[in-house]
Amino acid sequence: MSRVFFLSLCLCLGLAHAGEKTPANDRHDLAYSLGASLGERLRQEVPGLELKALLDGLQQAYQGKPLALKDERIEQILAEHEARTNEQSARPQSEIALQAQQRFLAQERAKPDVRELAGGILLTELKAGNGPQPSAEGSVQVRYVGRLPDGSVFDQNAQPQWFRLDSVISGWRSALPQMQVGATWRLVIPADQAYGAEGAGDLIAPFTPLVFEIELVNVR
Repeated sequence: MSRVFFLSLCLCLGLAHAGEKTPANDRHDLAYSLGASLGERLRQEVPGLELKALLDGLQQAYQGKPLALKDERIEQILAEHEARTNEQSARPQSEIALQAQQRFLAQERAKPDVRELAGGILLTELKAGNGPQPSAEGSVQVRYVGRLPDGSVFDQNAQPQWFRLDSVISGWRSALPQMQVGATWRLVIPADQAYGAEGAGDLIAPFTPLVFEIELVNVR
């Protein structure tokens, strides 16, 4: 990834130079568009970057100013980054996904007011309930939002909807019988309590933990 990526970055900078003959608004929009495209790729390919350092390096190199690191050090860092990237590319996708899940669950587990239920499900009570609890063989009426670990919504229902508990994912079957009507819970559900190694079509990749905010409206 890295050499191709940094070659692409050089190409982007060359395009920015070419855009200097365009009107001011076009120059601004071109620069912003290049930055947005670069930022999106970096977010996906190199998460966790220190943005100030990134911008410092970009600005100094673009303006021809002395760099804060020697060329030899830059080459060493980029070579090490490329080696790590190549190593990750050679690993099975299942191993990468499982390690990503472990990191995500560890981060979620460390948040305030989180408690762990059976099967590794993580619960945060957003609103307490005071009504009856569903039975394992019963049905629940819920509002919910389902998100992937990156926060993107894959499913939601603003209007209350009925589900039989024996027809939903294992994480719901485990957690919802412990809720009271009126409660709103945030649940982080490990992949093995959701869609596991199979995933769910194009929406949910294999070994993906899921995050739900669920309001229990009624039971029967």
